[in-house]
Amino acid sequence: MITTNEPKVNEGGRYSVMQACEALGIHRNTLRNYTEQGLIKCGFRRETGRKFYAGREIIRFWRAQL
Repeated sequence: MITTNEPKVNEGGRYSVMQACEALGIHRNTLRNYTEQGLIKCGFRRETGRKFYAGREIIRFWRAQL
């Protein structure tokens, strides 16, 4: 279940999968499912190829779930 409080993230920041999950109050598998369904968008770091979620996207997704 997604958190009822708006996530405390910097809109211009980049957050790892675990940081995004903590901010939204969900499990990483749930975040993966939401990403695959196109409900939340992620980016990939050039250096490592790891996923990241923009703070602005985390907030947009959270507000859309209300």
